[in-house]
Amino acid sequence: MSQYTDKISVEIFPPKKDVDFSGIFSVIDELSLLNPEFISVTYGAGGSQAGKTLETASYIQNERHLPAIAHLTCVGNTKADIDKVLVDLEEAGINRILALRGDRPATMTDEQFNSMEFAHANELVSHIKNHNSNFKVYGACYPEKHFESATFEEDLLNLRQKIYAGCDELISQLFMDNSVFYRFLDRAPLAGINVPVHAGVMPVTSAKQIGTIISLSGTSIPKNFSDIVARYSDNPEDLKKAGIDFAIKQVRDLLDNGVDGVHLYSMNKPEVTKAIVEACL
Repeated sequence: MSQYTDKISVEIFPPKKDVDFSGIFSVIDELSLLNPEFISVTYGAGGSQAGKTLETASYIQNERHLPAIAHLTCVGNTKADIDKVLVDLEEAGINRILALRGDRPATMTDEQFNSMEFAHANELVSHIKNHNSNFKVYGACYPEKHFESATFEEDLLNLRQKIYAGCDELISQLFMDNSVFYRFLDRAPLAGINVPVHAGVMPVTSAKQIGTIISLSGTSIPKNFSDIVARYSDNPEDLKKAGIDFAIKQVRDLLDNGVDGVHLYSMNKPEVTKAIVEACL
């Protein structure tokens, strides 16, 4: 499996509280020992963590000398706001961006939402490329379709707009049934989507995560994993081990089937990420 480790990348998030911020650097230090393909850094709703995203991505890129991807959301941001972030990224030497519309902040009114300068992620992609064509732009995709799309086919057509706008690669929303991702890979080219796709995998190590996954992503939970949760519901440590093992099998299958890459949603847990990556050596 050693030939596959250069296809594994990792997502982290800056902590919400400034007092906890220094701890993210130790997380990055541990993850860097795994030599991931890249590390992506999330962006707070409405840009609430923009500065932390930049500082975190800069540490990855300039101190740990690993490729960093800075998430950038356009919901609630003006073109001037986005341009400032792009200049800051350029000055920090960061040239990879995951362009997202982002989740609507709870405090945003309908009037504010409907008058945004960027209505969709493809508009953000186009703006980034027009600002600096040397930026490598990643986009999000949904193997089970975005919850706002009426059908899977409609979602693919919307995704194609990101590709036309200049999106270079895609990173998928998490999924727990690999057949769902393979179906997406089969059907995407038929819609004109022919860029590399990184498969998003989140190790589920607690029962609490299940509800969060369903509410935030709409991801379906396959029966074989539901059975695991039911079996170990009264034993958190065994559930954690079973969740890691499930993710290992999922990642191995994806890599054995020649996917372009696997993006691990680490939840800032280096020990879990390490267990998965080392199992693929």
